[in-house]
Amino acid sequence: MEDLFGSEPAAGEPSSARAAAEAQRGPLAVRMRPRSVDEVVGQQHLLGEGSPLRQLAAGAAGSGPTGPSSVILWGPPGTGKTTLAHVIARGPGRKFVELSAITAGVKDVRRVMDEALTARDLHRTTTVLFLDEIHRFTKAQQDALLPGVENRWVVLVAATTENPSFSVVSPLLSRSLLLTLKPLTDEDIRDLVERAVTDPRGLASAVVLADDAAEHLVRLAGGDARRALTALEAAAAVALNQAGEGGDGPVTIELAHTEKAVDAHAVRYDRAGDMHYDVVSAFIKSIRGSDVDAALHYLARMVEAGEDPRFIARRIIISAAEDIGMADPSALQTAVAAAQAVQLIGMPEGRIVLAEAVVHLATAPKSNAAYMGINAAIADVRAGLGTGIPPHLRDAHYAGAQRLGHGKGYAYAHDAPHSVARQQYPPDDLVGKDYYLPTGNGAERELQARVDRLRGIVRGS
Repeated sequence: MEDLFGSEPAAGEPSSARAAAEAQRGPLAVRMRPRSVDEVVGQQHLLGEGSPLRQLAAGAAGSGPTGPSSVILWGPPGTGKTTLAHVIARGPGRKFVELSAITAGVKDVRRVMDEALTARDLHRTTTVLFLDEIHRFTKAQQDALLPGVENRWVVLVAATTENPSFSVVSPLLSRSLLLTLKPLTDEDIRDLVERAVTDPRGLASAVVLADDAAEHLVRLAGGDARRALTALEAAAAVALNQAGEGGDGPVTIELAHTEKAVDAHAVRYDRAGDMHYDVVSAFIKSIRGSDVDAALHYLARMVEAGEDPRFIARRIIISAAEDIGMADPSALQTAVAAAQAVQLIGMPEGRIVLAEAVVHLATAPKSNAAYMGINAAIADVRAGLGTGIPPHLRDAHYAGAQRLGHGKGYAYAHDAPHSVARQQYPPDDLVGKDYYLPTGNGAERELQARVDRLRGIVRGS
């Protein structure tokens, strides 16, 4: 499988010897940045032949009367947003200008627009403006971008880790091509790291990478290319420093070097094996058992091992529905909100959101009454019970329905006291069957009395 960063040097690049010398001049993640669209992989859903992004990088879109003149790249950190901006800037007749939404203001934006207009009219050069973290821009700052985007003074490439529908003003969003970047897979990260070891722009084969060290780097990266390369560079420095001068052949980066470099010990956790399922099982059972401390421990093990936070969030949602249920209805709201928050902010900050959800669920009153109720209802359906539908509940809106007796005798609930009418709702063979049996825990303590009253009115008992 190809990786995010290609390994073939482009024409005109420095020789291997010169590249090795330049290896000390910049971070590994910067040196390994792709130089063309063909070197960028890992986002192939955006880079197919004839895709708008590929055309924009080639200079075929955004410079004429049609086609997008701005692009908003939305995705987790380390998935290639800055890389794609640089690739677009390498197109013919382009120059690259970068602004950070953290430090830039309206005055900076207007200055770039003025310079871009001059460059276009006098030098026939298109300015590619890369704006990182556009979600941090205020409405006024984003509005300052509109003239340059609308009049095509610049090709705007804006990057954000937050949903642009909520963080980017509508006029700018409507004038932009919104592209969603996907997290890199473990295979992408593994190949990326291995290429960086041998590439002349990278470590130029000065080191070799042990398998367990590579796996540790992949887990620590969590789909973030920049994090993987930064950790690799630090581990290589540790290995080379310990080996000293005058050694024969490349130095091997061992697991201990990666652990020392990033100050994090490898966690025994095989995401494809038994340990993965054992830890997840212990995690869910600790929540169910109301042991908040054990639940946080297993959460920490999954986070440190590089487990996909979206997987953890999904398990928390299931736990809220299955084990807490109506004893604390807000638990499911917390779980869903946590999943959405993790998707928006990513890791490592997402660990805080997951921890809050785990604490809520582990300390909440527990009930599996809804879970058991639907299981019992499904079992009866599979056993052939519940045949037919009472005529008064059937659809009476189509021609001939009234002749068949559909809807006859139906009691409209809102016409009855308290909007609850006495009426048969289940099929004849399930009359009086109770599926939902509330517990006396949490909110279900009060719900039990209400369910009893409702059944008494509806069934006339």
